[in-house]
Amino acid sequence: MFYKILIANRGEIALRIIRACKELGIRTVAIHSTSDRDALHVRLADERVCIGPDEPDRSYLNISAILTAAEITDADAIHPGYGFLAENPDFAEACENCGITFIGPRVEHIRLMGNKVEARAIAEKAGVPVLPGSPTGLKDEREALEIAKEIGFPVILKAAGGGGGRGMKIIHSPTSFQNAFHAAKTEASIAFRNGEIYIEKYCERPRHIEVQLMADRYGHIIHLGERECSIQRRHQKLIEEAPAPRLDERVRKDIREAALTLAKHIGYTNLGTVEFLVEGRDFYFIEMNTRIQVEHPVTEMITGIDIVKEQIRLSYGEKLRLRQRDVEFRGHSIECRITAEDPERFTPSPGVVRELHIPGGLGVRVDSALRNGCIISPHYDPLIAKVITHGSDREEAISRMLRALEELVITGVSTTIPLYQKILRDHDFVEGDIDVEYIGRLR
Repeated sequence: MFYKILIANRGEIALRIIRACKELGIRTVAIHSTSDRDALHVRLADERVCIGPDEPDRSYLNISAILTAAEITDADAIHPGYGFLAENPDFAEACENCGITFIGPRVEHIRLMGNKVEARAIAEKAGVPVLPGSPTGLKDEREALEIAKEIGFPVILKAAGGGGGRGMKIIHSPTSFQNAFHAAKTEASIAFRNGEIYIEKYCERPRHIEVQLMADRYGHIIHLGERECSIQRRHQKLIEEAPAPRLDERVRKDIREAALTLAKHIGYTNLGTVEFLVEGRDFYFIEMNTRIQVEHPVTEMITGIDIVKEQIRLSYGEKLRLRQRDVEFRGHSIECRITAEDPERFTPSPGVVRELHIPGGLGVRVDSALRNGCIISPHYDPLIAKVITHGSDREEAISRMLRALEELVITGVSTTIPLYQKILRDHDFVEGDIDVEYIGRLR
């Protein structure tokens, strides 16, 4: 097994990886910016290296500084977590060139699935359903408008180089096409340094469902079920749960098989998540994420499988220890992403955490790097905690989440806790009547 892993990330995911490493007997190195010197992940790692100032471009996105930190600490592997450099093929390749194992899939798969246009074409070739859209990146506004008219409005423009809602523009008629096209290209260029965009038919009220995969280097691949990710704001996920509620059992089976088919088609290894839009009994491929997901805990809660440990073992070259028949699904799990934002306007709320009380009890898990007196920096993602609950069924998981959120105390910064309490008490959510437009209808 690896002797020492450097975690190229911060916050709760860095802490999550450190915990997995400790249980595997692996030493850890935490990298940090100047303002993160007293962060919890830095305190709990075996070694620590400051790699630059607060600005991400000069610290957590600074590839040369991260590799230097790995070399001087003799780390034999780097875990990128999610975000930052997790899906950057150049970083993964640089790790390989330095003789350091990148904990994730092969470079070619990160590069291949990182381009959404190419990923669409691969899915189509594998026989996985895709939405009507452009087969390649759009050359110009004129070509885009012709395709839009051919497939019919509404349509959606997407960035080929990334996701998370950046570069996405929904267009309902030709009159608003020009402004939306140029805005999408500009946003994509800024967010991903890649202005390539493509177009797809827009589904009005689909569900967003993803399938978790694990694969080794020896041809073994399994799924760990699906997750419901339809509760979103501006294409950013807020609540995830597993398994997906009120999903037609035939669709559940077919969507899991489609994810496996795609991964097998490209010879994928390590962790991966295949995302779909679902309308009734129809489903369509969106993208494949070549990393661990923020929402992986809900899958861990219903399967009892430590996904981070398995990812490390797979990266070391071990065979998958499970077969599909070994995977059992028990109960229901829900995750709420708590962010340091105004719950009404969703504006950032940086500051100092003055008081903190973490909830507990049966079926409650909190993944967070918060502590009293810690600083919520404006330089980084506002996610500050993930509250995860597990119950024998969805009703129990919801009631436990409401109880946990009542116990969770965070003062000094505004948080989105009130929004989640409102959602969890909403009739439509409780009944499982949800889709990606749910938040827009919430009163």
